[in-house]
Amino acid sequence: MSLRIATVNVNGVRAAFRKGMSDWLDARNVDILALQEVRASTEDLESLLGPEWNILHDAASAKGRAGVALVSRAKAEIHRVAIGADDFDSAGRWLEADYKIGDKILTVVSTYVHSGEVDTPKQIEKYKFLDGMAARMPEIARHTGYALVVGDLNVGHRELDIKNWKGNVKNAGFLPQERAYFDRFMGEAGQTIDLADGTTSTGLGWVDVGRVAAGEVAGPYTWWSFRGQAFDTDAGWRIDYHLATPALAALASGYTVDRADSYDTRWSDHAPVVVDYAL
Repeated sequence: MSLRIATVNVNGVRAAFRKGMSDWLDARNVDILALQEVRASTEDLESLLGPEWNILHDAASAKGRAGVALVSRAKAEIHRVAIGADDFDSAGRWLEADYKIGDKILTVVSTYVHSGEVDTPKQIEKYKFLDGMAARMPEIARHTGYALVVGDLNVGHRELDIKNWKGNVKNAGFLPQERAYFDRFMGEAGQTIDLADGTTSTGLGWVDVGRVAAGEVAGPYTWWSFRGQAFDTDAGWRIDYHLATPALAALASGYTVDRADSYDTRWSDHAPVVVDYAL
């Protein structure tokens, strides 16, 4: 059985549907769709998507902010929310669900990492969330060998992932301390690895499906600012990911970034990232 799994930061799902997201969804034959920055109610999602979809939605504590969802053809067996310390508010940013696929359990996570801002409380919150991810991802991998963390992770892992990386080495999204988390996520499982911030840690063994598919090339980018000529000149960032356990990554094919044909046909500042998994 092949499952098509897509992720996209919709930048407000009601606005995305007004601008044409429904046409993309109707044509793409997706089985599981992870959404970030929903910024709407569950009732809004139900109205926009219709009864043929099963909807899981975790809204942010602050109305109109963040929000993540998992939308699927088949109903999830169970879902879970919240990561990090007990006093940390991760609402609207982490939603994981188990799906029964034949004799396998597939866990899919829709996540929206904070954008951060250097030397502000926003950056502290971002590191708290990344700490929560680093603690939760090994637990998920122990739960099932077929697990997938997708979403807007708001970090360009390597120089290949940002067009203007030299101009962003001191900015949130490409800080060495942020990139170090991703070195650890994708480092060889159980091995001591050197991190971007000059420290060492133990690799968690997850696979960046997009980088494996694309190879050692720039991009393909998944986000472009609405300002200036970023989209037209492809001055983008690759910050939307499929991170898979090795067993699931081995079943991946058809990795595609659904970049809009033109600036005026965009329905989000992010492009959907779509992958088929032969489960």
